[in-house]
Amino acid sequence: MNPGIPKVLIIRWRGGRFPLPKSSVYIGARPFFHGEFLEMLDLERIFGTIKPIIGMVHLAPLPASPFFNPADYPEKIVHRALSDVRALQRGGIDGILFSNEGDRPYSFKVGPETVSSMAFVIGRVFDEIEVPFGVDVIWDPYATIGLAKAVGANFARTIVSGSFASDLGIIDVKGGEVLRYRKRLGAEDIPLFAYINPEFGVPLGGRDVATIAKGLSFLSVADVFCVSGPRTGTPPTVDDIRSVKEAVPDVPVFLNTGANKENITSFLEVVDGVIVGTSLKKGGITWNPVDEARVKEFMEVVRRARR
Repeated sequence: MNPGIPKVLIIRWRGGRFPLPKSSVYIGARPFFHGEFLEMLDLERIFGTIKPIIGMVHLAPLPASPFFNPADYPEKIVHRALSDVRALQRGGIDGILFSNEGDRPYSFKVGPETVSSMAFVIGRVFDEIEVPFGVDVIWDPYATIGLAKAVGANFARTIVSGSFASDLGIIDVKGGEVLRYRKRLGAEDIPLFAYINPEFGVPLGGRDVATIAKGLSFLSVADVFCVSGPRTGTPPTVDDIRSVKEAVPDVPVFLNTGANKENITSFLEVVDGVIVGTSLKKGGITWNPVDEARVKEFMEVVRRARR
């Protein structure tokens, strides 16, 4: 692990010892300050840049998942993950997010074999990681937070709260219970990147994403909001992102799906960061390995847009 990567820290008001101006940014979970919240997660301190680009390492099917091949575990899966990490970093990515993307169709409560195998793979490639990294155990927030704590992740992406009608059934996550679990685990210093509209699902109740984001922001459920398109590799509209940004100006908003070199300039005018996977893969196919050339092309467009 590169010693120059800043660990995620939490800054809290502690009995008046370190009073901070309300305009301060913070690192870590959203703290209270005189009954109010500090303004915004300091993404630049975590990732070393404004509007960071986080590249996906989609793990191959893991033990007990429907498409798992015992012949692949562990060496082939580790080799593939390591190859993707190296390709992303050589291409200039700002951060990495590990997910069990190959475990489709996904479970709302994964077994211990999923968490332990993800931890094993990440542990095997850990020394090669040179940028901040996060984890996402799809669609299980408890497993995600537990894994993030275990492997020393800089952030975690998950569904933190809400009910959704999805292609896999009803997703129902109770934010109060999730955040109490994080508290008990001592993982409050791990920022939560929250789906406000997960792929393959729509919010129950008919509320739009901006209204949901505003409510979740008031309840201090997450540190970053991730706005998705209808499925993996498909973007939301720029107007969807803009409506969320206008609703929650003090919370970073990320494009969660569908970024590519053709649309990234437009999205970067609005978003605070991007999570990208499919368009960086060989042939633009989600299940393929990361293509270093595609990463370089994408990041060159990003660098021009961030100037």
